[in-house]
Amino acid sequence: MQITTEWILRILGIGIGATLVMDIWAQLLKHVFGIASLNWAMVGRWVGHFPQGRFSHPSIAAASPVPGEKVLGWITHYTSGILLATILVNLAGLNWARQPSPAPAIAFGIVSVALPFLLMQPGMGAGIAASKTPQPAQARLRSLMTHTVFGIGLYLAAWLTAQIR
Repeated sequence: MQITTEWILRILGIGIGATLVMDIWAQLLKHVFGIASLNWAMVGRWVGHFPQGRFSHPSIAAASPVPGEKVLGWITHYTSGILLATILVNLAGLNWARQPSPAPAIAFGIVSVALPFLLMQPGMGAGIAASKTPQPAQARLRSLMTHTVFGIGLYLAAWLTAQIR
């Protein structure tokens, strides 16, 4: 296997796997504790307005709907997971992906909470780090927990892909 092919396959496996772990976590929270997860259609609506040069909304729920926004949101979600896995593998190295350890993945997952805090939440009208939501501390904690789970997913997916030779 060429290094380029290996790099691509490992990143795809790690990114998709970690995002899937995060989605399983969201389903667990929903079904066991009644905690709703992010509506990916709203993410699709946000991204769907990018081609018109609109990157920020006072309230994404009040913004005009975008055709296929739910599918676009899910595509954005998994693409983001793959892009984050790309950054992790580039920072930690391909050897880490071949023999992963938990610390780099979990630390990276925790640091990745900066994306919703500084990009998604403000762009969708929730303010920096959910400051404009009814319960910002709770929203921040949920984001931090979700991204920690994403980091655990990065490690688990890397470990699983490392088992495939």
